[in-house]
Amino acid sequence: MHLFAGLRVRDFQAARQWYERLLGEPTFFPHATEAVWTLAEARSVYVVEHAEGAGNSVVTIFIDDLDARVAAIAARGLEPDERLTYSNGVRKALYRDPDGNELGFGGAPLGTGS
Repeated sequence: MHLFAGLRVRDFQAARQWYERLLGEPTFFPHATEAVWTLAEARSVYVVEHAEGAGNSVVTIFIDDLDARVAAIAARGLEPDERLTYSNGVRKALYRDPDGNELGFGGAPLGTGS
């Protein structure tokens, strides 16, 4: 099984620049208006130009080291739009692209490891 989580955007070229700051360099380009980032074995996120559906996507990726990921993204010029801590201590950093799509990174409560 391979998971592809997709985010639809109005302008692929503009969105590509934003997502490269968020996720780094794409892994591959299936065609001229789509980029794929392989985050782990059999787990990928893709951005595709689809103006009619832009701005309605929500993706959350749970990772081992939330603080390190947020710091790496900040080094590329993006800060979270929102940071949340749920009642069980789980933390989340939310990023919203210019179309309004939401990509969040979740992490375990502080002091629990992964």
